[in-house]
Amino acid sequence: MPPVISDPKPRPPLHTRLFADITPLRTSADYRRLWFGNTVSWVGQQMTALAVSLQVYALTGSTFAVGAVGLCSLVPLVVFGLYGGAVADTVDRRKLGMYSAVGATVLSVALAAAALADVRQVWVLYTVVALQAVCFAMNSPARSSMIPRLLPPEQLPAANALSSLTSNLGMMGGPMLGGVFVGLWGYQAAYLIDVGCFTAALYAMWRLPAMRPDHGDGDGAPRRPSVLEGLRFLATRPNLRMTFFADLAAMVLAQPRALFPAVAVLWFGGDAKTVGLLVAAPAVGAVLGALFSGWLGAVRRHGLAILVSVAAWGAAVACFGLTRHLWLGLFFLAVAGCADTVSMVFRGTMLQAAAPDRMRGRLQGVFIVVVAGGPRLGDFLAGSAADLATPAVAVVGGGLACVVTVVLLALWRRDFARYDARDPQP
Repeated sequence: MPPVISDPKPRPPLHTRLFADITPLRTSADYRRLWFGNTVSWVGQQMTALAVSLQVYALTGSTFAVGAVGLCSLVPLVVFGLYGGAVADTVDRRKLGMYSAVGATVLSVALAAAALADVRQVWVLYTVVALQAVCFAMNSPARSSMIPRLLPPEQLPAANALSSLTSNLGMMGGPMLGGVFVGLWGYQAAYLIDVGCFTAALYAMWRLPAMRPDHGDGDGAPRRPSVLEGLRFLATRPNLRMTFFADLAAMVLAQPRALFPAVAVLWFGGDAKTVGLLVAAPAVGAVLGALFSGWLGAVRRHGLAILVSVAAWGAAVACFGLTRHLWLGLFFLAVAGCADTVSMVFRGTMLQAAAPDRMRGRLQGVFIVVVAGGPRLGDFLAGSAADLATPAVAVVGGGLACVVTVVLLALWRRDFARYDARDPQP
C-alpha cells in the first residue's frame, strides 16, 4: 500500500500576504473598538492641533508664537511620558485610559468655549495645549500596554501596522479636515468635532474589562509608580534597549524635516506648496507601508528587520540629499517613510511581546519620550549642520551617519539581529 502523503499546508491568499492584516479587528471585539475609537479620536486631535496653530497666528501674527505651541506640548510629553508609563504599571489601565480621555475631552470643550467667547489671550491656548499633552502622556502608555492582553503574540505585528495606519492617516487627514471646518464655521467647529470624536475612545475604554498590571505575585496590591525601576529594567535588557538606540539613530542623525523650507527653494526652485509636498511625502510612504503590511506577520527575525529598515531610512534620506529632481526626491522621502513604518511595527511588537506585563507601561513611556524628543533633537542637529556647512552636507551626511551607526550597533550587539519572535527575549 503506497504511503499516504499529506497535502502541504496551503499558502494564504495573495491579498492577505500583501495588504494590511486585519485579523486583530476580526478576532477581538475589544481591540476592534479600541482601534476604531483611537482612530476617530486621533483625527479629532489633529484637527484641534491645526486649529490651535491657526488661532495663535490669527491672534499674534507671529510664527514664533505658533512654534511655541509645539514647545508647550513637547515638555509635558517628555516629563509626563515617563511618569504616565509608571502609573500605567501600578493602576487599572482601563481606568487610567478612561480618566485621561475624559480630561482631554474637557480640555477640547474649554477650547471651544474660549473660541465662542472670543477669548483673545494666547496664554489660555498654551495652557490648554500643555494640559492636553499631559493627558496624552498618561493615556498612550495605558492604551498601548493593554494590546498584548487583548491579542495573541502572533497578531501583534498586524496590530502595530494598523496603529501606524491610524497615526499617519490622522496626521494627513486631520489637518485637512480641520482647515475645512475652521474655514467654514470657525475654530470652535474643529474643537467641538474633536469633543465628539473623543466619545468613540471613551466608549471603547468603557467596554473593556479591568486591566490591572500582572506583577507575577498574584496579590494585585497597589504599588507606587517608579520611573527609576523601569529605567533600571531597560538598562539590563539589551534587545529592548537596542530598539531605542536604532530609532534614535534614525530620528536624530537623519531627520531632514527642518531643512525642507530651505531645500524647497535652493534645490527645487519651489515655494510653500513645494514644502508641503516634501512634508507630506514621508507620511504618504508610511501609509503605503501600513496598507501593504500583510507580509510583516511572516517575519520572525524582528531585530534584523529593525536594523535593515532603519538603515533603509538613512540610505533613502542620503539619496534624497543627492537628487535635484523634485519627484525623485519625493520618491526617496516616501521610501524613507515606508521604512519607518516597518521599523515602528517591529519595535512596537518587541516592546509588547518581550517585556513582562508589569513593565509595559514604563517602556511605552520611554517610547513616547524617544518619539517626541528624538525628531526635535534631529531638527536642531540638521539645522546646525546646514548652517555650518550646506543643506546638502547636512542631509547626505546625516543619512550616511545613520547607516554607519546602525552597522556599528549591529556589530556591538550581534544577538539583536538573531532575535526570534517565537522566543522573545528582552
